[in-house]
Amino acid sequence: MALTLLSHSRPVLAAGTGHRIVPADLTDPGSLRGVCEGVDVVLHCASYIGAAPDSNESVNARGTRNLVAEARRSGVSRIVYVSTASVYGRGTFRDAAPGQLVRNPGSPTSMSRAVAEDAVLEAGGTVLRPHLVHGPGDMWVVPALAGLLRALPGSVEGWTSQISLVSARDLARLVVGAGLAPAADLKSLTYHATHPVPVRAATLLRAVAACASLPWPRQDLSVSRARTHLAADTRTSHALDMLRTDHWFDGAPLWRELRMTPGPDFETDFAESAGWYRRSLLAV
Repeated sequence: MALTLLSHSRPVLAAGTGHRIVPADLTDPGSLRGVCEGVDVVLHCASYIGAAPDSNESVNARGTRNLVAEARRSGVSRIVYVSTASVYGRGTFRDAAPGQLVRNPGSPTSMSRAVAEDAVLEAGGTVLRPHLVHGPGDMWVVPALAGLLRALPGSVEGWTSQISLVSARDLARLVVGAGLAPAADLKSLTYHATHPVPVRAATLLRAVAACASLPWPRQDLSVSRARTHLAADTRTSHALDMLRTDHWFDGAPLWRELRMTPGPDFETDFAESAGWYRRSLLAV
């Protein structure tokens, strides 16, 4: 099996033979010309995450359309796109399947990624929606949670909500599995790419606190008091919104249809990433 890797801003090192690295830019259709020649499956994992509307539109929305158009021109048989559960917007989600939910994106990033989903689905592709991804390479989730813990003088109503997580390693397994699975095995076009067992917010935050050497607070705050403390920090306010109510998405169907076994529970998996996170968090 030959592997073609598209690289833009970060250098990528190919391991072994049979791998080809091609510099390309989703916003430049000309740079994509020919990159899908001889390719059977496209695993589209690229996205812009940020507040700039122009970048969200050019990378996530138009960029995905550019890649899908090139894939279709080249006769690619399957496209798998890594999207986000943020396309559902704010709310409470309990053991929810994609067919039970309506997309209601509320940020420029999630809105543009919903547009990207449409381009992939119109081409008959598969969309995977992870929620929170942890592990080596995570520059968003755990740093934001560490910031939340530093900013708040207490826990928030016991942090009892249930949260869907997936390790970077398990997400990679699901993406590759969805790309290589026999077409008859995949019963849907859209899946939640999460560990099937949700994690209590307190468990997640205690693991982050221990990793970042932060003391666990002794007092418990109301949501309104927590919001007052976080009023000037949009990133930690967003983290509070994610953790104060259930964000639990049904990830079992994808594992079942791929005939794969999920990795270890969150606490075991996170412990294996703690060293990487400590080095990363100390630099924040």
